[in-house]
Amino acid sequence: MPPLLTEAEVRERLGALEGWRRDGDYIVKETRFPSFKAAVEFVNRVAEVSEEIDHHPDITIVYTRVSLSITTHSEGGLTRRDFRLAGLIDGLE
Repeated sequence: MPPLLTEAEVRERLGALEGWRRDGDYIVKETRFPSFKAAVEFVNRVAEVSEEIDHHPDITIVYTRVSLSITTHSEGGLTRRDFRLAGLIDGLE
């Protein structure tokens, strides 16, 4: 597994992402959609990408709002895999 990122690396990588923020050992993002159906379709696309790279976010859907939380559970914090997944997710929006 990849090593944990340093605080400086986390800040640098967060700066390159749109709308993501740090919450402890996670990076998180909340996105709103015009309908529940659109939110679910987005989550389905996230699931496809996540399966392809074998790295999965925690996902919460509340009507038209999707919340994503990403960490590397096996390492107990943030690794480059988390930021790779976040970048791929950003490409889906």
